[in-house]
Amino acid sequence: MPTTLVTGANRGIGLALTKRLLGRGHAQRVIAVCRKSSPELDASGAEVVAGVDVTAPAAVASLAERLKGTRLDTAILNAGILRADELDSLSLDSVREQIEVNALAPLALVKALRPCLGAGSKIAAITSRMGSIADNGSGGYYGYRMSKAALNAMAVSLARDLRVAGVAVAILHPGFVKTDMTGNSGNVTPDGAARLLLERIEGLTLDNTGTFWHANGEILPW
Repeated sequence: MPTTLVTGANRGIGLALTKRLLGRGHAQRVIAVCRKSSPELDASGAEVVAGVDVTAPAAVASLAERLKGTRLDTAILNAGILRADELDSLSLDSVREQIEVNALAPLALVKALRPCLGAGSKIAAITSRMGSIADNGSGGYYGYRMSKAALNAMAVSLARDLRVAGVAVAILHPGFVKTDMTGNSGNVTPDGAARLLLERIEGLTLDNTGTFWHANGEILPW
């Protein structure tokens, strides 16, 4: 039975990914990790692991202990936050928080769950086009842009380091998705984004590991 771990699974893209995975025609074990569950997630049939603050070392260690001996076919690192910080009103605490959640936490999770990943396993880092330096034409969003650029750099290093173990890594921009994070102002539904993201993950191999993709398949600039 394929086993997929999804972080930030209680709402938005994470919930949509969880539901799509479970809706496939063959048996799936989906481990849905979140700080606080939701009625939709509880009703999904996923194995819900709530109470996991991905920035808390003890919570990450507890998750790793719970999954000891489990093989993860796919780990989708989806948990993230966005703060609309601008230069004139910038809070460095907000910038630090975004870097902690969006970049450091995924690295800590992979490090802790490394024993669960083997040849053929896949890691998908859900990033943002806003982490692209070449594509930044509007400025602003300092913490979010910095944190996603850091996530991208981290994921490329993972792709290089884990290649020898047969583990491939995708760096995926889901599009401008209608979620609470975006104030529901996006142009893609969470389910639509989840469908495309899963297509990219299915197409991930050691030949294209470390690639920065739009969910629609477009390769994005760094």
